Amino acid sequence: MKIYTKTGDSGTTGLFGGPRVLKSDSRIAAYGTVDELNAVIGLARSFLADGEATEVDPMLGDIQVELFVLGADLATPSEAKVDVPRIEANHVEQLEIKIDQLEERLPPLTKFILPGGGPAGAALHTARTVCRRAERLVVQLQQEVSIGPESLTYLNRLSDFLFVASRFINRCAGQEEETWTPS
Repeated sequence: MKIYTKTGDSGTTGLFGGPRVLKSDSRIAAYGTVDELNAVIGLARSFLADGEATEVDPMLGDIQVELFVLGADLATPSEAKVDVPRIEANHVEQLEIKIDQLEERLPPLTKFILPGGGPAGAALHTARTVCRRAERLVVQLQQEVSIGPESLTYLNRLSDFLFVASRFINRCAGQEEETWTPS
């Protein structure tokens, strides 16, 4: 199987089980940003030190698999005659469990913190902002077509997880949180 098909040279791409659409289509923007998010999480994982990786790396690995499910969900029109996995309520519940597991070991937030820290923590902060962009694009997509009902909730919860994970990783790495102090 060749990596290039030449079918997208005209600026269109095929939806899974559906028609060809412009590459600027809202659906393509949404699942393309989910793909970007997955890549940024992969980058963050590559920065994890051994102690940090023990607990957080498997969580991030699970999320990367779920992001493929979300991408397929967003890439498949609801009227398509294909069976694809969809993001479901249990995916959201698992994110909430992961958030609680990490958050119970962190000091409570009393001020806004500036994104940064060590390489892994900073990359997770970047992933959080990409996740928020994906969330905005899914909101826009939802106004145009029918999508899986849990997609938006999943992205919202995932951005919370990525924030908590970045704090957790930075704490494990001995990185102090820099707080925002208005001037």
